[in-house]
Amino acid sequence: MEMENNMESQKRQVISTDDLIADRTGSQGCCGWFLVILSGLFVLLTFPVSIFMCVKIVQEYERAVIFRLGRITDRKAKGPGIFFVLPCTDSFIKVDLRTISFDIPPQEILTKDSVTVSVDGVVYFRVNDPISSVANVSNADYSTRLLAQTTLRNVLGTKNLAEVLSDREGISHSMQSTLDVATDVWGIKVERVEIKDVKLPHQLQRAMAAEAEASREARAKVIAAEGEMNASRALKEASLVIAESPSALQLRYLQTLSTIAAEKNSTIIFPVPMDMISHFMQRK
Repeated sequence: MEMENNMESQKRQVISTDDLIADRTGSQGCCGWFLVILSGLFVLLTFPVSIFMCVKIVQEYERAVIFRLGRITDRKAKGPGIFFVLPCTDSFIKVDLRTISFDIPPQEILTKDSVTVSVDGVVYFRVNDPISSVANVSNADYSTRLLAQTTLRNVLGTKNLAEVLSDREGISHSMQSTLDVATDVWGIKVERVEIKDVKLPHQLQRAMAAEAEASREARAKVIAAEGEMNASRALKEASLVIAESPSALQLRYLQTLSTIAAEKNSTIIFPVPMDMISHFMQRK
């Protein structure tokens, strides 16, 4: 229900904005038309000198919003290329349509689990509607910067520290959608929001490092215990095989002898097979 109410309020706001622009682009009145005709006669009388004051050029990435006696002359911005203005009654504002990026200064934010972190980011936006960006807000660039700072605080204030550290992409998408909805009436399109860095207090960093080290040590002990258990099982199986076959024990003796000889020791021990010792023990 709350989302539907927000959508309805945004639609009303957009409709009221369109009505405002339509009112600004309305008729000039008798006095206005008289001044426009007078300005046109002045241009004709001072031609060709006045042509340099009337001809204006905007680049491919720019648009011009023309005001005539304080009113927007058309619902569509002019450009790119050449357009004409009357020197006495018309004025215009150039609007850059290229994507603009700015850094969000580091913000001290208290997370949902009462941890203070310092977070900064970067926002990419562009002007989508030149007329709205001029008529509905005094400074679209500065207003978007301030709104990005407050939105960053509001969004991160509802997240835990673990979510802030692990779910940066989700936080970025949430900020982008919130900013895009809020700046739509200003003619601004927020294209991308990124979280650059999350700085934790030094005490919390040491605590997290100690916790990670303890977790790694516990994992290492578990792995070592599992290795010893597997080795014990392998030795048990080997002893059973050797007990069932006496010749296997003799082969093991020979293998041990070759290993000792490879190490270039001065003393070599020749193992005596158990069968020979048992034969002498029976005769005695």
